[in-house]
Amino acid sequence: MKIKALSRSTTEYTRETKSDIQLLPRNIDPELHPLERAREYKRALNAAKLERMFAKPFLASLSGHIDGIYAMAKNPWDLDSVVTGSGDGELRMWSLSSQETIWRAPEAHRGIVKGVCNIPGGETDRFLSVGTDKLAKVWSRSESSVASDGVTPETVATYTGKHAFSGIDHHRSRPLFATSSSLVEIWDVDRSEPITNLTWGADTINTVKMNQTEVNVLATCGTDRSIILYDLRTNSPLAKLVMTLSTNAISWNPMEAFMFATANEDHNVYTFDMRRMDHAVNVLRDHVSAVMDVDYSPTGLELVSGSYDRSVRLWDVNKGHSRDIYHAKRMQRVFCVKYTLDNNYVLSGSDDSNLRLWRARASQRMGAKSNRERGAIEYAEKLKDRFAYVPEVRKVLQHRNVPKGIKKASRTKQDMLQSRKRKEENERKHDKSGKARVPERKKAILGVTNK
Repeated sequence: MKIKALSRSTTEYTRETKSDIQLLPRNIDPELHPLERAREYKRALNAAKLERMFAKPFLASLSGHIDGIYAMAKNPWDLDSVVTGSGDGELRMWSLSSQETIWRAPEAHRGIVKGVCNIPGGETDRFLSVGTDKLAKVWSRSESSVASDGVTPETVATYTGKHAFSGIDHHRSRPLFATSSSLVEIWDVDRSEPITNLTWGADTINTVKMNQTEVNVLATCGTDRSIILYDLRTNSPLAKLVMTLSTNAISWNPMEAFMFATANEDHNVYTFDMRRMDHAVNVLRDHVSAVMDVDYSPTGLELVSGSYDRSVRLWDVNKGHSRDIYHAKRMQRVFCVKYTLDNNYVLSGSDDSNLRLWRARASQRMGAKSNRERGAIEYAEKLKDRFAYVPEVRKVLQHRNVPKGIKKASRTKQDMLQSRKRKEENERKHDKSGKARVPERKKAILGVTNK
């Protein structure tokens, strides 16, 4: 006769302190839990409803500018500060934690501020700005240059160009910065004249962006619908990509040096691999008007874009549709957006002169969390991922309250796209030459030229 004795250690069911939760034995045999899947489905549905219920992305609106905000720069060495430039030539530095202005230059430029960027190195409180007055200025936020009311602080240095500037970006490590106007100019901070001029056919360059990983490569986009890559080592162009409509902004992926995203006039955001530019890696299409700015998250896995349709959208770089849309009743056309470097917040500057601060994840809980709370959040996320294909859960997760104008324009755009697709299919069906379908990732590209 065999006898099985039950034995267990006291450590398996005894609490270490009174504040610990009770440890209960649980048998995970699926035969003893026939309704486990039904329970998890109900928990997933409740988790999805709670996520949408607590989705409050808007945090603050920072007012102070008189004109619209058209330029913005984040500081890689200071997560709390951001610099903005407005249409009346004013520069402001904001503290995101206190939500107030900590530095101000009322008459920094005569005309619109077209670009700002921070200067790397030991003196991380310095930054550059350019405007349509053909001036590039270096500013410092040190105590000696804090402006009193109505007084513009002294500049550290001033560089004079021959054309109105449209953008600026600084090299990651070397004392060089690039400006865009009718051509791309490379400046040394110790010289008053540009050391190199780069051009390849464009009448006006909309913006210039230096690669912060592959530091010798920079990208520009022009009014001739081109995107041009340059190499600083040879001071020559690498490749030229021509699209159907012009590009408004470029952003390099901080984790993958060869990937970049572009904001286009055709309402789409395109991601490209600079090694193969004959097709887009992905096409992100949800906006209903021109995309004015785009920026990568620090992880390189997400994008934020601001559009002329008065909305901010967040994207997964591997998916074609936005995961969230942010809008406000008083927010006008969005001209600049940035992802903060802690990956938790999004900044947007719009035509209504306000800088807005949003959560990167609308329902994310801020502050310290206990281990038990963190485990419950992770369990809810896993459940939502597991049951995301179920129609009831998917409907709740994808529901968004969209402004009436955007919804109406989206329906009209969808009808137009379907009509165009139907026409192309009919033409292909009745074409005796056997014309092949053009992939969506190649439709917007007219040609690529490599040097």
